[in-house]
Amino acid sequence: MKKSANSNPKITSENTESVNFNNDRDARKKGVTKGAFTTGLISLILLVGAGVVVYALYNRERNKHLALIESQRQSFAELLTARDSTINEWVVTFDQIEKDLATIVQKENLITVQSTDAELSQDKKQQILEEIKNINTLLDLNKKKIASLNAELKKSGGSIKGLQEKIAELEVTVKQREKEIMELKMALTDKNFEIEQLNTRMTDLQITVAQRDEEIHNKTYEMNKAFLAYGTYKNLREKGLVAKEGGFLGLGKKESLIEDFPDSLFNQIDITEMRTIPVNSKNAKLITEHPTNSYELVHEDEDKIAFIEIKDPDLFWKISKYAVVEIIE
Repeated sequence: MKKSANSNPKITSENTESVNFNNDRDARKKGVTKGAFTTGLISLILLVGAGVVVYALYNRERNKHLALIESQRQSFAELLTARDSTINEWVVTFDQIEKDLATIVQKENLITVQSTDAELSQDKKQQILEEIKNINTLLDLNKKKIASLNAELKKSGGSIKGLQEKIAELEVTVKQREKEIMELKMALTDKNFEIEQLNTRMTDLQITVAQRDEEIHNKTYEMNKAFLAYGTYKNLREKGLVAKEGGFLGLGKKESLIEDFPDSLFNQIDITEMRTIPVNSKNAKLITEHPTNSYELVHEDEDKIAFIEIKDPDLFWKISKYAVVEIIE
């Protein structure tokens, strides 16, 4: 029996070869699996690394863009504050005019009471003359204030809505005071008052009137001042006004205004007079921020824009007194 089992070398050889084959196959499978795992791991590491780099670039551009927006917001807020301050000063002027008119009424009543005496002493006559001088000066001062405010309001095209009615009301009141004072002067002439004395003006207060008129004019000029620049992107970039910002990996960048630009790069304009911005090209867009319902692109034909019409100057210049228009050829 032993002899029969050990005497078959062919079977033993075949078994050995089968075992070796299986071992080789298992080794190859393990090698392939290990290689695939290593490749996958390397790919994952590269992908994560690329993601980190892309996120860092995106985050840097985003923070830069947010900083620019915040800077522009602060500039706009300062401009709005300055405009509100100017309007508040106008309101203060209105209040002062009303106080002056009330003072005139008080003085007028006082003169009427004093002049009812049958015989006026020299002191009372002198006191009445001084009161008349003050009334004349106050009337003259406030007439000039109202005329200046009315002229500036008309020049602005009525852009400061709601003030016209107030000015008209003050004009009517001043005219009424003038009429009453004229009647009072006529009554005083019957009591031997010289008309030249009644019409005397105070020189110092006349100088004050001129100074206040100039001050109002200067403030209105500053309020109506704005700055405009327009041209192709290349022109605006060469001037140092715009650059492309934002985007993702160089894609989707948008034109934005450069910070800390000098006013000398712009054309200074009067917002009450400048109602159109010339384009004469196939397209145009505003780099600065302006409400879309405050202006309109006016076409010359289907393929050409003639100009930008500023339909509502108050609204158009409300956010910023700077306008930058890119003309697209």
